[in-house]
Amino acid sequence: MHKRRMIIVATILMVLIITLVGRLVQIQLVATESFSKHHVNLIEASVKQRSQVLKIDDGRGKFYDRNGQPLAHEEIPTLVLFPFLSKMTWPADEVARIIGSSEQALITAVANAKEPFAFGGDTPIQLSLSQSKAINELKIPGVFAVNQKIYGEDRLAAQLIGTTVKSDALKLERYPDLNLSPETRIGDKGLQRTFDEFLLSEGESKLVFHVDASGGPLFGVDVKYVEPANPLYPVKVITTIDKEIQEKAEALVDQYKITNGGLVLLDIEKSEIVAMVSRPALKKDDPNGIGSVNMMATQKTPGSVFKTITAAAAIDYGVISSSRMFNCDLTIEGKVDQQRPLGMLNFKDSFAQSCNRTFAELATEIAEENPNFLEEYAKKLGIIGQVGWSGDVYHTQVTQLYREQSGKVWHEQALKKDKKMIAKTAIGQQDVQTTPLAMANMMATIARGGKKEQVKAVSKVEFNNGTTVVDFPNQKIEGENISPYTTIKLQQLLRGVVTEEKGTGALLQNLPYEVAGKSGTAQTNLETGKLNKWFAGYFPYKEPKYALVTVSLDTTEQSSGMTPLFADVVKVIHQLDSQ
Repeated sequence: MHKRRMIIVATILMVLIITLVGRLVQIQLVATESFSKHHVNLIEASVKQRSQVLKIDDGRGKFYDRNGQPLAHEEIPTLVLFPFLSKMTWPADEVARIIGSSEQALITAVANAKEPFAFGGDTPIQLSLSQSKAINELKIPGVFAVNQKIYGEDRLAAQLIGTTVKSDALKLERYPDLNLSPETRIGDKGLQRTFDEFLLSEGESKLVFHVDASGGPLFGVDVKYVEPANPLYPVKVITTIDKEIQEKAEALVDQYKITNGGLVLLDIEKSEIVAMVSRPALKKDDPNGIGSVNMMATQKTPGSVFKTITAAAAIDYGVISSSRMFNCDLTIEGKVDQQRPLGMLNFKDSFAQSCNRTFAELATEIAEENPNFLEEYAKKLGIIGQVGWSGDVYHTQVTQLYREQSGKVWHEQALKKDKKMIAKTAIGQQDVQTTPLAMANMMATIARGGKKEQVKAVSKVEFNNGTTVVDFPNQKIEGENISPYTTIKLQQLLRGVVTEEKGTGALLQNLPYEVAGKSGTAQTNLETGKLNKWFAGYFPYKEPKYALVTVSLDTTEQSSGMTPLFADVVKVIHQLDSQ
């Protein structure tokens, strides 16, 4: 009996030892880089436990404006201090003299630190090049001047550039063949998403110092600078945004208290987005909220800006003449217009004063000959279908703009035969939807003589050493264009909106640049009286450089129109161009 008990105990002990050894083998040899269901890298965790680390750069590619200025982050030369300095004698007075601070402030900051930090708290002091050089020439262990990449709360062109996430599920779904760290961020929205394959981190840049249990030096006082093995990374995504113009555009949109809407400014010759502002603003604590949606790439009802489409068709179909007059005291249904009677107007004045009756009448006439004409001309001027750059890059289809919507003219094809529906559609109501970006591109198309081109948000991607990974050439939008003759007539009509005494853009007459454009007010909810207010145009009129759309969405009759904001943007551009 006693012998049997000993055998049982020995067996249990043997099983426990084998289990323990097996567990140790698993931890030490088998699952060191992916332990447990959480896939913990035990080697990294062990190193992290006995190290003090200051991350200089997460290794993900960065965004820059067209002039090489950083967007979405700042590159700030900062003073980095390590906690082990409190356990040694170091020339704090010399460092304080270089940066213009007090010696005691440095000593106190180090004494209170538990990990490496950039001196200055939440807003680290920014060093000059000479200060950075002087500090590093001292060669003090634990004291460094480094360029640290800092992500601010308020980011420019936030919806265009987009957001990132750490989602393990998304990483596995998108990159099943890559062994990405749990700390690796991937693109979720905007250009962060569409250029994610270029932007993926090849490893962090960091300062590492090994410590003992008390935080003291483990192997002397050497601090190692660790950077990605591939010196070509992180890449630089060179956007078409002009940082200075973007900053001023965002300030103006907020000054006009636009809470839903924004503006888009295009370089006509290069077909590039110079500035794009979308409101509601993106909130850092709510990255998936309404503020994450880029309103400039989202379908909206355009109202009378769409009359530009109807006007193009009317010119081509020959249904207008200088002598033909339209009764603009009537509504599109033929009733007396109690709100905005305009009298008898010719076609040019009808466009300048935005007479609904004229364009409803012309559209129903043309529809008898061609029921599809509104859709055809909307395509010719590029307001339906995507206008963002899309093409083949290294045998992969790249679409620059994230979830750009396409726009439409008709919701149901049967409505093309209904005269009331044709009349409403001709003035940009009923089912008509287009994006502010597409409207800006329509103005650019007219300004450049009828040539439709895709719009770029990124001009090229560069390696870290400045060599080009890929650039994005100008590309045409496929399909028919309007004729040169029709283009010239549209240019004259758009200029008349501003120059005519009663034109809806008369407020823009005395700007430093001559402007051509079209206003629009679209009813979006009859019960609540909500409106979309637009002004779309281009400037300078004779030598066009910029196309601009300003828009306030789901606003009220009492709110300001969009011509004052348009005017202020033109003034800013002229001022910057004159410098």
